[in-house]
Amino acid sequence: MKTQVSPSILSADFGKLNEEVASVEAFCDRLHIDVMDGHFVPNISFGAPVYKWIKSKVPLDVHLMIEHPWKFFDDFIKAGASTLTIHEEVFGDGEYEGGLPAALREIGDAGILAGVSIKPGTSVEKIADVLDLVDQILVMTVEPGFGGQDFMPDMVDKIKKLRAMGFEKNISVDGGINSETGRICVEAGANILVAGSYIFGADDRKAAIESLAI
Repeated sequence: MKTQVSPSILSADFGKLNEEVASVEAFCDRLHIDVMDGHFVPNISFGAPVYKWIKSKVPLDVHLMIEHPWKFFDDFIKAGASTLTIHEEVFGDGEYEGGLPAALREIGDAGILAGVSIKPGTSVEKIADVLDLVDQILVMTVEPGFGGQDFMPDMVDKIKKLRAMGFEKNISVDGGINSETGRICVEAGANILVAGSYIFGADDRKAAIESLAI
């Protein structure tokens, strides 16, 4: 599987967001859009009213790090999301009828790709029953919420387990990704590398992206 690179705009300059997107999109495969609500994770980014103004020629992966993500599916789909990734951890209270499987089906039925993400404290066994419903799994290699954190090497085993469980579609990793940690993840079976500060903080963003395209 070809390694794809997905710059995370969480580390971009929001004051000139489309200029920042233009500086990387010619060299990357997709863009990673982190949506945070200050509840599910201890930070706030932006919602669909801002996201809809992002202009890009590459697919846009929207990572919903929010409580009750199903309330916002339509907003982000209409704003141009190529993939919606939701967290397993938000479905514990039974508020959404049918739980995680039903939510993933709703995304797929809308005609875009469905993804599921797990935080560092969540085992891959928690998503074993939805592997056939997802196009992409996002393994968080830091605690979600802030950019620039250190990579958690013990998360690599999750990638290996997912491949051993027979999952053959996209496995994405996000958190502390650079040329060294990216290689470790690719060797374990990941094929999408999400990187924020490593790319947007680089003097040569093209070179940073190319160093991840292992």
